[in-house]
Amino acid sequence: MTESEQEIGQPILEVKNITKKFPGVLALDDVSVKFYPGEVHAVVGENGAGKSTLMKVMAGAYLPENGQIFFAGKRVQFDHPQEAQNAGISIIYQEFNLLPERTVAENIFVGREPNRFGVIDRRQMENDTIEVLKQLEAEDIIKPDVLLGTLSVAEQQVVEIAKAISYDARVLIMDEPTASLASHEVGILTDLILRLKARGIAIIFISHRLVEVLDLSQRITVLKDGVKIKTDLTTNVSMGNVVEMMVGRELSEYFPDRARPEDIGEVMLAIRNASNHAVQDINLEIRAGEIVGVAGLQGSGRTALAHAIFGVDPFTTGTIEIHGRAELFRKPAQAIRNGFGYVTEDRKNEGLVLMQPISDNVLLTIRTLQRRFARVFPLGIRQDKNLANEVSEHMDVRTPSMDQEVQYLSGGNQQKVVLSKWLATGAKVFLFDEPTRGIDVEAKVSIHERLRELAREGTAVLMISSELPEVIGMSDRTIVMWDGTIVGELPAAATEAEIMHLATGSADDDVEQTAQPGKEKSRIEAT
Repeated sequence: MTESEQEIGQPILEVKNITKKFPGVLALDDVSVKFYPGEVHAVVGENGAGKSTLMKVMAGAYLPENGQIFFAGKRVQFDHPQEAQNAGISIIYQEFNLLPERTVAENIFVGREPNRFGVIDRRQMENDTIEVLKQLEAEDIIKPDVLLGTLSVAEQQVVEIAKAISYDARVLIMDEPTASLASHEVGILTDLILRLKARGIAIIFISHRLVEVLDLSQRITVLKDGVKIKTDLTTNVSMGNVVEMMVGRELSEYFPDRARPEDIGEVMLAIRNASNHAVQDINLEIRAGEIVGVAGLQGSGRTALAHAIFGVDPFTTGTIEIHGRAELFRKPAQAIRNGFGYVTEDRKNEGLVLMQPISDNVLLTIRTLQRRFARVFPLGIRQDKNLANEVSEHMDVRTPSMDQEVQYLSGGNQQKVVLSKWLATGAKVFLFDEPTRGIDVEAKVSIHERLRELAREGTAVLMISSELPEVIGMSDRTIVMWDGTIVGELPAAATEAEIMHLATGSADDDVEQTAQPGKEKSRIEAT
């Protein structure tokens, strides 16, 4: 059945033959899409496919060279985002447009505060905020007078949605709304979206997480290189169909093959009875050739575990053994000297110097080591450049020049630069925290392949991810954290239900989980 045969009523928003150009780039090429009220319409594509450009055209941030926009059946032209917002089209960007030092009420009504005789009426503003929050059933969770900066990421996102609703939004555009959320927070957002959908609001949903796209949307549009490949009902397509349309080729496997038992070698890292203020009683082994996944809800201690291992926030008790030698890293430099690499979850603020060239970023860590430990890392500048080119080529960093500033790369290529930085050090134990957050599907597949390739070469990999399909697809075994401790270990291909059973602290005391080789069974805690 074709798209036109499935149209129900009048679209609330329609773009016809939209073309948008930037210097040297055709960002959108004759794109036409219809969006219907009371429907979640997903827009997917690789980085650079044109998704964000299309959203900004509809939201009034960009003027197209050609094409037309129709809103509620009438042709419109928005010369400024405020015009689109006042008309009823609101956009929520991945990076929030909020003021952390202002209250919730001040953020929702910034620039249009109710006043009496020229003085802001704070009581009225807070009452109006409560009424808006009631529409999202969030009035008991978020108070109008609290500072926004004290809220969690998920709560701040609710404030962004409330702000949009306060403009009587009829179309809500959401750009990567779940990228920074843990699994339980995604559920909260999903419930909000379903409430908005039930009220007849059209939700335009951009996400690289195809599982949630297929679960949540009723209609899906695929863009590639600025061209609309297809719009269809979500029930008519599979993940394989969508991936193939996005990348222009068939991907037989979304995840690479796991390690075989004979490929897994000696224990590279062993943590014994280790604790600090954030994690407790950590017992963990990682072997050469395997990828150990770390699952758990936000606040469970996943990142705190990586920080403790790497010496960012060191263990205060217990031991770390590397090849059987006891060690306890007090600072990251010790971990790096011992062959550890750490790809953090925030590549822009912690992993890269955005205004520096790719080559400098790739060599950032190794040059620091050269300055501190010249005897151990005696490379010269020419060898440095050759090394930067070599590892970047191996990681398939797509760039016209290694002198290009990292800020101009796509998210996927930025992540590949971070990986290249650590590959250059020759690390043998890797800690990956959200290795594919916010990047497109082809870049994800590429990074998955590189992680598995590292394991095949004898590297030990610890991979933290809030995406359960990624944990399940990539891990040779999975540890689950809850309340700052490891509450269980599961074998390869564990189910989402098994992981969530442990991640929510709901396992029974007598449930036995697969024990690590040579160790007692993992402790299971009950609520």
